Amino acid sequence: MPNELASRLEPLVAEAVTTAGFDLDSLEVQQAGRRQLVKVVVDSDDGIGLDEVAEVSRKVSAVLDENEHVLASAYTLEVTSPGLDRPLTQPRHWRRAKFRLVRITPAEGAEYVARVGHAGQEAARVLAGGSLQDVAYASVAKAVVEIEFKQPPAEDLKLLEEDASGPSTAAGQNEPKEESK
Repeated sequence: MPNELASRLEPLVAEAVTTAGFDLDSLEVQQAGRRQLVKVVVDSDDGIGLDEVAEVSRKVSAVLDENEHVLASAYTLEVTSPGLDRPLTQPRHWRRAKFRLVRITPAEGAEYVARVGHAGQEAARVLAGGSLQDVAYASVAKAVVEIEFKQPPAEDLKLLEEDASGPSTAAGQNEPKEESK
């Protein structure tokens, strides 16, 4: 069963991807004729280039070859970066979408578009309709980055940047921003 197989492979593949300095975004194993198709999606805060994809592919391939008893058949390995249409499902996805427009479908209420600011472990700060608000990840049914063909408004970016820097202390250092909601 492919999902069971992916679950068994995930720790092995995740270790190889992490060793290469990247995050394992997803792992799928599908039957493709007589072979297994192992699809590995990797990402990092700085994105991932073609040379880095090739490096990760070599490391994952070596791990799969060492553990060929888990797959128990020939396989085709596909290593790729996430597309722009990847849903934001992890805090790191929100962090990497900083200053981008995101279409948010809340678990309750109407869908809206907002620009992402600081993203914490439980919630992200967004600019929607001219006001800042916290969006708890648990309250989001779906969030996807919107493609923009022009530069974002400078005033939106300035507002989000000032908000992320938080209030200054008397010593002139910034206090960490508390996540709420």
